[in-house]
Amino acid sequence: MKKFLLFLLLFLILAIGLIYWSVSSTDKEFERGHLINIDNVESINFKDYDSVRIAASMLYEGETIKKLIQGEQYREAWATPIKAPVVYLDTLFGGMSIIKEGGGKQTHSLKLKAPSGIVYTLRSVNKDPQPLIPEFLRTLGLENIVVDGISAQHPYGAILAAELAESSKVLHTHPKLVFIPKQKLLGDFNDKFGNRLFLLEYESDSKKNWTALENIIEILDTEDLQELKRNHPETVSIDKNALVRSRLFDFLIGDWDRHTKQWGWAIQKNNNQYTGIPIAADRDNAFFNIEGVIPSLIANKNIEPMLRPFEKDIDFLPGLVYPFDRYFLLNTPESIFIGEAKFLQKKLTDKTIESALHVWDKAIANRDGEEIVEKIKSRRDNLVQYAIEFKKVIDERGKLHEALKGSEDIDLPDSLIACFECYSE
Repeated sequence: MKKFLLFLLLFLILAIGLIYWSVSSTDKEFERGHLINIDNVESINFKDYDSVRIAASMLYEGETIKKLIQGEQYREAWATPIKAPVVYLDTLFGGMSIIKEGGGKQTHSLKLKAPSGIVYTLRSVNKDPQPLIPEFLRTLGLENIVVDGISAQHPYGAILAAELAESSKVLHTHPKLVFIPKQKLLGDFNDKFGNRLFLLEYESDSKKNWTALENIIEILDTEDLQELKRNHPETVSIDKNALVRSRLFDFLIGDWDRHTKQWGWAIQKNNNQYTGIPIAADRDNAFFNIEGVIPSLIANKNIEPMLRPFEKDIDFLPGLVYPFDRYFLLNTPESIFIGEAKFLQKKLTDKTIESALHVWDKAIANRDGEEIVEKIKSRRDNLVQYAIEFKKVIDERGKLHEALKGSEDIDLPDSLIACFECYSE
């Protein structure tokens, strides 16, 4: 017994030592992209460049111990230089104006408006996890566990997700990779947003229609859709087929983070009836790759059931079912789930999935493409089974008993809090 306890003590000491060795590789919590062949960025006139070579971040580089303890993840993708076009906002789409800075927890963002009235968003590729670090981790000197967790996100996953969504007839925000130099139009935002890599995409909340759909009167967030339903209960509905398709598409690309704030709604008017058609936004967690001792422990379904890894098979589908799903899809016929699963299987052929990689820089496609493609194919082949289970979990959990995240302050009747279709005058 004494030998066992001694062995256990030695094991714990070794484990703790390895963890501290792993997280001590850097004390940085945030880093901008690394420009290639440009030593002094402040002295460069980027108007002489149409593009730059840039690595999204060198922050996640790590030696063998770090990769063992905290995972390989997408470290190499973050550190691999890619080509990005240089963009000046005063000439983009006829000249942008800044509306306001966004309020994301990890992503630095700016809302922009074009002369056409269309609203766009700049979303930083580099993430800033500092607001998410618990104080107890700082006290223990383990804040790098959170910082390094960003390496599980693919820096260019949103671009590939959009290409696949286009083939799947799933509405998306059309993200494009851009490099934004410091410039006059940024003004006081230069220090935070200048000389950085961003995704430029349509905003999922807009007075102006930017989709290819006809008769769209406005694009709303979920809270505004709920208020529209409250004010016009008999004439407002959602396109359930489109939402089921979008959610099954999330399963295909391993995007586990699909809470209420990640959606917009294109409001289509036909004969005094209003239909909300879902628009998926914020694809930061598409193809989320969890490896290593610490991330795997955290992602255990008994510890963090919603944090699901992108593997060939979905290991715990109930963890992917949000209150959002129950709110909008409760009592939806199983035939819709099965039909949309088969629709996606038909649209996403092997050739379609493989050819989607052309939107990535060749170096990134060569590095990560084959593994991601094989995982998507495997999930596609099992999609009908996932769809049936998805429907089952939604109905088992039933109506909501509290407001959706983000709509807590809206004055809604109890029936409209319970589910979208539960409310009628």
